[in-house]
Amino acid sequence: MDAAELTNRYAAGERDFIKADLSGTDLSGTNLSGTNLQGASLCNANLTNTNLSGANLNGANLRRANLTGANLSWTNLNAANLSETDLSGANLSWAKLSWALLNEANLKGANLIWAT
Repeated sequence: MDAAELTNRYAAGERDFIKADLSGTDLSGTNLSGTNLQGASLCNANLTNTNLSGANLNGANLRRANLTGANLSWTNLNAANLSETDLSGANLSWAKLSWALLNEANLKGANLIWAT
């Protein structure tokens, strides 16, 4: 699936994109709040300033993704792979991060208030 297909389907009201392969896509600045991306592959994706608030990214692979300035508040990131991910300036308030992999992730300036 490419970025255009995802955004078109989201605009049409679809929210379930379980196990979607979005590796390397450019979704910067996109509103994907409330989206179900459980088990999705977003490796090397550009998610700069993307709104993923309330999204389900449980078990998703976000290795080396760019989430600079992204809104991840209330997002389920349990068991997600965030290794080598740039989360600088991201809003992770109230995010669920149990068992998430954060090896070499950049969290500079990230908001982690009430994250678990």
